[in-house]
Amino acid sequence: MHIIVTGFNHETAPVELRERMTFSVEGLGRSLQRLRNTKSILECVILSTCNRMELYVVSDQPHTGRHFSKVFLESEFGIPKEEFVNNLYVKEDDHAVHHLFRVVSGLDSMVLGETQILGQVKDAFVTAQAEKVTGTIFNQLFKQALTLGKRIQSTTEIGQNAVSVSYAAVELGKKMFSTFTGKTVLLLGAGETGELTAKHLVESGADRVIVLNRTFAKAKEVADRFHGEARPFHRLVESIQEADIVVSSTGAPKAVIAKNTVESAVNKRLSPLFLIDIAVPRDIDPAIHGLDNVFLYDIDDLKDIVESNLGLRQREAEKAEELIREEVKDFREWVHTLGVVPLIAALREKAMEIQAETMDSIERKLPDLTEREKRVLRKHTKSIVNQMLRDPLARIKELAVTKKRDEAFELFAHIFALEEQLKAKETETTRREATGDVSLKPSPWIC
Repeated sequence: MHIIVTGFNHETAPVELRERMTFSVEGLGRSLQRLRNTKSILECVILSTCNRMELYVVSDQPHTGRHFSKVFLESEFGIPKEEFVNNLYVKEDDHAVHHLFRVVSGLDSMVLGETQILGQVKDAFVTAQAEKVTGTIFNQLFKQALTLGKRIQSTTEIGQNAVSVSYAAVELGKKMFSTFTGKTVLLLGAGETGELTAKHLVESGADRVIVLNRTFAKAKEVADRFHGEARPFHRLVESIQEADIVVSSTGAPKAVIAKNTVESAVNKRLSPLFLIDIAVPRDIDPAIHGLDNVFLYDIDDLKDIVESNLGLRQREAEKAEELIREEVKDFREWVHTLGVVPLIAALREKAMEIQAETMDSIERKLPDLTEREKRVLRKHTKSIVNQMLRDPLARIKELAVTKKRDEAFELFAHIFALEEQLKAKETETTRREATGDVSLKPSPWIC
């Protein structure tokens, strides 16, 4: 059996295509059932976000798994394969596992190290489990992936450093103010980045937002989003006097905040004034740098912080990659040990049958045994069996992760004469599959 991931992300597909091939939350269960019922698909999980769409499947053959995953997408969205197949990436087995581990760790995201994707993968897996379209392979793989994602978040600093201009501004503010609680934010203009910065400040605890804009209607529109106050631009000095943090993003052709404006606004002021100039050309006169208790940062200052933090995240990403390589190896070894499960089960079953027959014989020959004596005999005969099996089972588990595992399995079955038990199990499995008794169907493993 083989693990295959088929999908695209923000790097391989334009937003126009991603919009057309998005699974709705309401219809995801039905889509999972259709994918599971597709030929050659044994287990499946669908991950669908604004920046990626991926089908994870366990398939009996790699070529059929690849083919029918694409056929499913064509049918599900009513889009000819020719319109999306060149945007798809397809990864198999170790490469597919490695890809999933990178996804949950935020290494494959638009923003390196972002943490939202971990929750999205968890939701996708939980939904697939609820629809009963996962089995032994994916139950283990996705639980291991989610644990790894949490481990990387807690043991590295990949998500700790701001890598957007708006977040960098907030991080700077945190260094200046012990808390944003009770602070007033003055937003000049209605630029997207400026508004986003104000949003992050409010989410970090700022209590009040004042919005000034050349067009009052636009100022009110933005202020309403923050339950704030809109003012006309001529109240600039008064507003700066009330503010702790000024975010400027007007798009004006020249500076709108002069040095003397700030001087008059901060006269006799005790608390610091934090100015963030996100506009290009700049909104705030650079000469303000010389004023006491006033701290000015422009877009270049913020970008320097972003680039520095991105470098830190990339170094942390290297640590995460090392953890991922170890986890891929661990998962591969776990998969290989699955092949030994039928052998172990068959040997234990045969050994316990012999133990039970022996106890029956003892009880017939010694009919006067008390119940206590029978319990003691059962316990000790089972102990003998378990001790005899311990070393052989340990050795076959060790051989399960070697290149010669198939030959070892065959020899093990021959030495302990397990062919009959294994054949009976195979026959029973075939019968259950034919009758649709999937609740009792044993899970497959990768060969």
